[in-house]
Amino acid sequence: MYEAEFDGQGSRIRWTEAAGSRGDGGGEGAATVYVHGLGATSAVYHAHVAAHPALSGRRSLFVDLPGHGISDRPAGFGYALEDHADALAAALDAAGVRGARVVGHSMGGAVSVVLAHRRPDLVSGLVLTEANLDPAPPSAAASSSIAAYPEEQFVRGGGFAEVLGRFGSTWAATMRLADPLALHRSATGLVRGTAPTVRRMLMESPAERSFLQGTLSGELPGAAELVASGVRVIQAPGAGHNVMFDRPDVLAAAVAGGTVRGCGAPGPVPLPELAYGYGPGSVVVVHQG
Repeated sequence: MYEAEFDGQGSRIRWTEAAGSRGDGGGEGAATVYVHGLGATSAVYHAHVAAHPALSGRRSLFVDLPGHGISDRPAGFGYALEDHADALAAALDAAGVRGARVVGHSMGGAVSVVLAHRRPDLVSGLVLTEANLDPAPPSAAASSSIAAYPEEQFVRGGGFAEVLGRFGSTWAATMRLADPLALHRSATGLVRGTAPTVRRMLMESPAERSFLQGTLSGELPGAAELVASGVRVIQAPGAGHNVMFDRPDVLAAAVAGGTVRGCGAPGPVPLPELAYGYGPGSVVVVHQG
Protein backbone atom coordinates (compact mmCIF):
# COMPACT_ATOMS: atom_id res chain seq x y z
CA MET A 1 0.00 0.00 0.00
CA TYR A 2 1.17 3.52 -0.83
CA GLU A 3 0.03 6.92 0.37
CA ALA A 4 0.43 10.65 -0.18
CA GLU A 5 -0.74 13.75 1.69
CA PHE A 6 -3.46 15.62 -0.19
CA ASP A 7 -4.91 18.44 1.92
CA GLY A 8 -2.03 20.15 3.68
CA GLN A 9 -3.39 18.82 6.99
CA GLY A 10 -1.75 15.41 7.01
CA SER A 11 -4.64 13.48 5.44
CA ARG A 12 -3.56 10.65 3.13
CA ILE A 13 -4.85 9.31 -0.14
CA ARG A 14 -3.90 5.66 -0.59
CA TRP A 15 -3.54 3.16 -3.38
CA THR A 16 -2.28 -0.29 -4.17
CA GLU A 17 -0.19 -1.26 -7.18
CA ALA A 18 0.45 -4.18 -9.47
CA ALA A 19 3.99 -3.72 -10.73
CA GLY A 20 4.52 -3.76 -14.48
CA SER A 21 7.43 -5.04 -16.50
CA ARG A 22 7.55 -2.28 -19.11
CA GLY A 23 8.47 0.76 -17.08
CA ASP A 24 6.62 4.00 -16.52
CA GLY A 25 7.27 5.99 -19.66
CA GLY A 26 4.97 6.78 -22.56
CA GLY A 27 3.46 4.46 -25.11
CA GLU A 28 2.68 0.92 -24.07
CA GLY A 29 4.82 1.28 -20.97
CA ALA A 30 2.72 4.05 -19.44
CA ALA A 31 1.12 3.34 -16.07
CA THR A 32 -2.59 2.63 -15.93
CA VAL A 33 -4.50 4.32 -13.12
CA TYR A 34 -7.94 3.04 -12.07
CA VAL A 35 -10.39 5.43 -10.41
CA HIS A 36 -13.64 4.20 -8.85
CA GLY A 37 -17.08 5.76 -8.76
CA LEU A 38 -19.17 7.22 -5.94
CA GLY A 39 -19.25 4.91 -2.92
CA ALA A 40 -16.92 2.36 -4.50
CA THR A 41 -13.25 1.32 -4.27
CA SER A 42 -10.80 0.93 -7.11
CA ALA A 43 -9.32 -2.51 -6.53
CA VAL A 44 -12.70 -4.17 -6.01
CA TYR A 45 -14.05 -2.69 -9.23
CA HIS A 46 -10.97 -2.95 -11.43
CA ALA A 47 -8.32 -5.44 -10.29
CA HIS A 48 -9.83 -8.24 -12.38
CA VAL A 49 -9.76 -5.99 -15.45
CA ALA A 50 -6.08 -5.15 -14.92
CA ALA A 51 -5.40 -8.91 -14.71
CA HIS A 52 -6.76 -9.48 -18.24
CA PRO A 53 -4.08 -11.04 -20.52
CA ALA A 54 -4.34 -8.07 -22.90
CA LEU A 55 -3.09 -5.82 -20.08
CA SER A 56 -0.32 -8.01 -18.70
CA GLY A 57 2.96 -6.31 -17.89
CA ARG A 58 1.45 -2.90 -17.22
CA ARG A 59 2.02 -1.00 -14.02
CA SER A 60 -1.46 -0.58 -12.52
CA LEU A 61 -2.46 1.75 -9.69
CA PHE A 62 -5.78 1.33 -7.86
CA VAL A 63 -6.46 4.64 -6.13
CA ASP A 64 -9.17 5.18 -3.52
CA LEU A 65 -10.43 8.76 -3.58
CA PRO A 66 -10.65 10.73 -0.32
CA GLY A 67 -13.45 9.51 1.92
CA HIS A 68 -13.57 6.13 0.19
CA GLY A 69 -12.00 2.74 0.81
CA ILE A 70 -8.57 2.91 2.42
CA SER A 71 -8.04 6.67 2.03
CA ASP A 72 -8.51 9.21 4.82
CA ARG A 73 -11.77 11.12 5.22
CA PRO A 74 -11.11 14.57 6.70
CA ALA A 75 -14.22 16.43 7.83
CA GLY A 76 -12.87 19.75 6.57
CA PHE A 77 -12.34 18.59 2.99
CA GLY A 78 -14.67 19.78 0.22
CA TYR A 79 -14.97 16.53 -1.83
CA ALA A 80 -15.90 18.48 -4.98
CA LEU A 81 -14.74 17.03 -8.31
CA GLU A 82 -11.84 19.49 -8.37
CA ASP A 83 -10.86 18.48 -4.82
CA HIS A 84 -10.83 14.80 -5.75
CA ALA A 85 -8.81 15.55 -8.89
CA ASP A 86 -6.18 17.47 -6.93
CA ALA A 87 -5.92 14.62 -4.41
CA LEU A 88 -5.51 12.15 -7.26
CA ALA A 89 -2.78 14.36 -8.70
CA ALA A 90 -0.99 14.25 -5.34
CA ALA A 91 -1.05 10.45 -5.48
CA LEU A 92 0.33 10.33 -9.02
CA ASP A 93 3.03 12.87 -8.20
CA ALA A 94 4.10 10.79 -5.22
CA ALA A 95 4.07 7.64 -7.37
CA GLY A 96 6.25 9.30 -10.00
CA VAL A 97 3.62 8.79 -12.69
CA ARG A 98 3.46 10.91 -15.83
CA GLY A 99 1.44 10.41 -19.00
CA ALA A 100 -0.79 7.73 -17.50
CA ARG A 101 -3.78 6.08 -19.07
CA VAL A 102 -6.51 6.85 -16.53
CA VAL A 103 -9.51 4.52 -16.34
CA GLY A 104 -12.43 6.14 -14.54
CA HIS A 105 -15.89 4.80 -13.73
CA SER A 106 -18.92 7.04 -13.13
CA MET A 107 -17.82 9.78 -10.69
CA GLY A 108 -14.27 8.53 -11.08
CA GLY A 109 -14.56 9.22 -14.79
CA ALA A 110 -15.55 12.81 -14.10
CA VAL A 111 -12.65 13.16 -11.66
CA SER A 112 -10.31 11.74 -14.31
CA VAL A 113 -11.44 14.31 -16.88
CA VAL A 114 -10.95 17.15 -14.39
CA LEU A 115 -7.49 15.75 -13.59
CA ALA A 116 -6.57 15.76 -17.29
CA HIS A 117 -7.80 19.35 -17.56
CA ARG A 118 -5.91 20.62 -14.52
CA ARG A 119 -2.76 18.46 -14.87
CA PRO A 120 -2.37 17.41 -18.51
CA ASP A 121 1.18 16.25 -17.78
CA LEU A 122 -0.22 13.38 -15.75
CA VAL A 123 -2.64 12.00 -18.37
CA SER A 124 -1.99 10.70 -21.88
CA GLY A 125 -5.26 8.80 -22.24
CA LEU A 126 -8.73 8.58 -20.71
CA VAL A 127 -10.90 5.46 -20.69
CA LEU A 128 -14.23 6.43 -19.19
CA THR A 129 -17.00 4.03 -18.21
CA GLU A 130 -20.37 5.79 -18.03
CA ALA A 131 -18.71 8.88 -16.57
CA ASN A 132 -20.75 11.81 -15.27
CA LEU A 133 -20.36 14.51 -17.93
CA ASP A 134 -23.07 17.01 -17.01
CA PRO A 135 -24.34 18.68 -13.83
CA ALA A 136 -27.81 18.10 -12.40
CA PRO A 137 -28.30 14.43 -13.29
CA PRO A 138 -31.88 13.06 -13.23
CA SER A 139 -33.52 12.83 -9.82
CA ALA A 140 -33.44 9.03 -10.04
CA ALA A 141 -29.65 9.03 -10.33
CA ALA A 142 -27.84 7.87 -7.22
CA SER A 143 -25.89 11.09 -6.81
CA SER A 144 -29.08 13.17 -7.00
CA SER A 145 -30.81 10.86 -4.52
CA ILE A 146 -27.98 11.30 -2.02
CA ALA A 147 -27.61 15.04 -2.59
CA ALA A 148 -31.36 15.51 -2.06
CA TYR A 149 -30.85 14.88 1.66
CA PRO A 150 -29.69 17.79 3.82
CA GLU A 151 -26.13 16.97 4.88
CA GLU A 152 -26.96 16.55 8.57
CA GLN A 153 -29.89 14.27 7.82
CA PHE A 154 -27.83 12.09 5.53
CA VAL A 155 -24.87 11.82 7.88
CA ARG A 156 -26.61 11.52 11.27
CA GLY A 157 -30.33 11.34 10.59
CA GLY A 158 -30.64 7.95 8.93
CA GLY A 159 -30.16 8.98 5.29
CA PHE A 160 -26.99 6.96 4.84
CA ALA A 161 -28.69 3.79 6.10
CA GLU A 162 -31.67 4.40 3.82
CA VAL A 163 -29.42 4.73 0.78
CA LEU A 164 -27.48 1.58 1.69
CA GLY A 165 -30.75 -0.34 1.69
CA ARG A 166 -32.10 1.24 -1.47
CA PHE A 167 -29.41 0.63 -4.06
CA GLY A 168 -28.67 -3.07 -3.65
CA SER A 169 -26.09 -5.29 -2.02
CA THR A 170 -23.37 -4.95 -4.67
CA TRP A 171 -22.99 -1.22 -4.27
CA ALA A 172 -23.65 -1.36 -0.52
CA ALA A 173 -20.69 -3.72 -0.11
CA THR A 174 -18.29 -0.86 -0.86
CA MET A 175 -20.48 2.13 -0.03
CA ARG A 176 -20.59 1.06 3.62
CA LEU A 177 -16.80 1.60 3.66
CA ALA A 178 -17.19 5.23 2.59
CA ASP A 179 -17.50 8.07 5.05
CA PRO A 180 -21.13 9.35 5.00
CA LEU A 181 -20.03 13.00 5.03
CA ALA A 182 -17.60 12.41 2.16
CA LEU A 183 -20.26 10.49 0.25
CA HIS A 184 -22.80 13.28 0.59
CA ARG A 185 -20.36 16.04 -0.35
CA SER A 186 -19.08 14.00 -3.29
CA ALA A 187 -22.64 13.48 -4.54
CA THR A 188 -23.39 17.16 -4.07
CA GLY A 189 -20.29 18.00 -6.09
CA LEU A 190 -21.48 15.76 -8.91
CA VAL A 191 -24.86 17.44 -8.97
CA ARG A 192 -23.28 20.90 -8.88
CA GLY A 193 -20.78 20.07 -11.62
CA THR A 194 -17.85 22.14 -12.77
CA ALA A 195 -17.10 25.22 -14.88
CA PRO A 196 -16.44 24.45 -17.67
CA THR A 197 -18.50 21.28 -17.61
CA VAL A 198 -16.85 17.89 -17.55
CA ARG A 199 -18.29 17.28 -21.02
CA ARG A 200 -16.60 20.41 -22.35
CA MET A 201 -13.30 19.50 -20.70
CA LEU A 202 -13.50 16.05 -22.27
CA MET A 203 -14.29 17.37 -25.73
CA GLU A 204 -11.38 19.81 -25.60
CA SER A 205 -8.82 17.48 -24.03
CA PRO A 206 -5.73 16.63 -26.10
CA ALA A 207 -5.56 13.19 -24.47
CA GLU A 208 -6.60 10.02 -26.26
CA ARG A 209 -10.19 9.49 -25.16
CA SER A 210 -12.63 6.57 -25.08
CA PHE A 211 -16.08 6.43 -23.52
CA LEU A 212 -17.83 3.12 -22.77
CA GLN A 213 -21.61 2.91 -22.50
CA GLY A 214 -23.46 -0.27 -21.53
CA THR A 215 -26.31 -1.09 -23.89
CA LEU A 216 -28.61 -1.75 -20.92
CA SER A 217 -28.10 1.86 -19.84
CA GLY A 218 -29.64 3.22 -23.03
CA GLU A 219 -28.25 5.76 -25.45
CA LEU A 220 -25.50 8.10 -24.39
CA PRO A 221 -26.77 11.71 -24.47
CA GLY A 222 -24.70 13.89 -26.77
CA ALA A 223 -22.82 10.97 -28.30
CA ALA A 224 -22.59 12.60 -31.72
CA GLU A 225 -20.83 15.70 -30.41
CA LEU A 226 -18.41 13.57 -28.42
CA VAL A 227 -17.55 11.58 -31.52
CA ALA A 228 -17.16 14.78 -33.55
CA SER A 229 -14.62 16.02 -30.98
CA GLY A 230 -12.54 12.86 -31.32
CA VAL A 231 -13.88 10.78 -28.44
CA ARG A 232 -14.20 7.10 -29.28
CA VAL A 233 -17.61 6.00 -28.02
CA ILE A 234 -17.91 2.25 -27.49
CA GLN A 235 -20.98 0.20 -26.66
CA ALA A 236 -20.64 -2.71 -24.25
CA PRO A 237 -23.31 -5.26 -25.27
CA GLY A 238 -25.36 -6.67 -22.42
CA ALA A 239 -23.77 -4.37 -19.83
CA GLY A 240 -25.32 -1.92 -17.44
CA HIS A 241 -23.65 0.86 -15.50
CA ASN A 242 -20.99 -1.49 -14.07
CA VAL A 243 -19.38 -2.45 -17.36
CA MET A 244 -16.34 -3.80 -15.52
CA PHE A 245 -18.50 -6.52 -13.92
CA ASP A 246 -20.86 -7.17 -16.83
CA ARG A 247 -18.32 -7.06 -19.68
CA PRO A 248 -14.78 -6.89 -18.34
CA ASP A 249 -13.51 -8.08 -21.72
CA VAL A 250 -14.85 -4.95 -23.42
CA LEU A 251 -13.28 -2.66 -20.82
CA ALA A 252 -9.95 -4.49 -21.07
CA ALA A 253 -10.01 -4.08 -24.86
CA ALA A 254 -10.62 -0.35 -24.50
CA VAL A 255 -7.86 0.04 -21.90
CA ALA A 256 -5.43 -1.86 -24.12
CA GLY A 257 -5.99 0.81 -26.76
CA GLY A 258 -4.63 0.89 -30.26
CA THR A 259 -6.55 -2.24 -31.24
CA VAL A 260 -9.85 -0.59 -32.09
CA ARG A 261 -10.76 0.72 -35.53
CA GLY A 262 -13.19 3.24 -36.93
CA CYS A 263 -16.50 2.27 -38.49
CA GLY A 264 -15.89 0.74 -41.89
CA ALA A 265 -12.12 0.69 -41.50
CA PRO A 266 -10.34 -2.53 -42.53
CA GLY A 267 -7.97 -4.53 -40.41
CA PRO A 268 -7.97 -7.14 -37.64
CA VAL A 269 -8.56 -6.40 -33.99
CA PRO A 270 -6.27 -8.54 -31.82
CA LEU A 271 -8.47 -8.54 -28.72
CA PRO A 272 -11.18 -11.00 -27.78
CA GLU A 273 -14.43 -9.02 -28.13
CA LEU A 274 -16.86 -6.91 -28.75
CA ALA A 275 -18.06 -3.37 -28.47
CA TYR A 276 -20.02 -2.12 -31.41
CA GLY A 277 -19.99 1.28 -33.05
CA TYR A 278 -22.07 3.99 -31.46
CA GLY A 279 -23.01 6.79 -33.82
CA PRO A 280 -21.28 8.10 -36.93
CA GLY A 281 -17.53 7.84 -36.88
CA SER A 282 -17.32 5.98 -33.59
CA VAL A 283 -15.09 3.03 -33.01
CA VAL A 284 -15.80 -0.65 -33.31
CA VAL A 285 -14.21 -3.46 -31.38
CA VAL A 286 -15.08 -6.78 -32.98
CA HIS A 287 -14.56 -10.45 -32.25
CA GLN A 288 -11.16 -11.66 -33.37
CA GLY A 289 -12.51 -14.93 -34.69
